[in-house]
Amino acid sequence: MTPAIDYLRHHQIPYTLHEYRLEHGGDNYGQAVADTLGVAHQRLFKTLLIALNGNPKTLGAALVPVAGSLNLKLAAKALGAKKAELADVASAEKSSGYVVGGISPFGQKRPLPTVLDSSAMALSTLFASAGRRGLQLEIEPAHLTRALGALIADISC
Repeated sequence: MTPAIDYLRHHQIPYTLHEYRLEHGGDNYGQAVADTLGVAHQRLFKTLLIALNGNPKTLGAALVPVAGSLNLKLAAKALGAKKAELADVASAEKSSGYVVGGISPFGQKRPLPTVLDSSAMALSTLFASAGRRGLQLEIEPAHLTRALGALIADISC
């Protein structure tokens, strides 16, 4: 059980859990997870926390496919900020309550303004962290956006 799963159950949001075992990490961890699950890289999304307007205490969350990269300028614009940078590990973990590599968009200690890459809307379901390494959840993009009040924008490159 993770805070993400508790959140989804409490709000009666449908999802499917997928456990996996990955022996190695590396630079392409998300892509390795997708391969292990047998999922296209465009369907597995990473949750990245970003510091807005140079303030490490003003964070947002951005979800992009592991097949791409986050465009910080577009993410900032989507969240109404002038600029954004990736949050440092300590800030991301403290704010979310999760460890990097297992940050879920759901059940964070402090809810953040969230933006989902528009590519998700072409998918029937997407995968996102369920709150720990070794556990992904599969969810319809519409359920994710409603549950989080997420904005939808082109934020990946």
